[in-house]
Amino acid sequence: MKTESPAREIAVLAAGCFWGVEQILRDLPGVLTTTVGYCGGGLENPKYVHVKTGETGHAEAVRIEFDPSVLTFESLLDLFFRLHDPTQLNRQENDVGTQYRSAIFYESETQRLAAEKKKAEVDASGKWKRPVATVITPAVKFWDAELEHQDYLQKHPDGYNCHWVRPA
Repeated sequence: MKTESPAREIAVLAAGCFWGVEQILRDLPGVLTTTVGYCGGGLENPKYVHVKTGETGHAEAVRIEFDPSVLTFESLLDLFFRLHDPTQLNRQENDVGTQYRSAIFYESETQRLAAEKKKAEVDASGKWKRPVATVITPAVKFWDAELEHQDYLQKHPDGYNCHWVRPA
């Protein structure tokens, strides 16, 4: 008997250091895979040694493959806006630079509209003292980070992490 594979959608989100973002998202019901990497810059095949300088234009990002029948893009965005401070421009906690910016790299017009709506809702909610700085931009080439960065906090449970889920 042939079993059908789940529906699949891709989201690419940047919210500071990709280790902590991946750690929070990986176990969500509906998430099929997570991959940390680099998105939004001009250098072909960037490596961490380049991206960490902030000179390539890339953001540390997480590519999430998910089943939209279990986890909607909108629900994913709800969590995205709670797992970091979206009002910090080009930083999260001690991580400073454009590589740590808050960004949604949309894969479709539907995702763009959902991202803009969610950003406006978060901005109007009054939960933050500053305006939301999250950038919403078309998805571009996503470059997988080096193997040592994949599943980093699974391999190093006491590793650096500046992410947590804030109350709804």
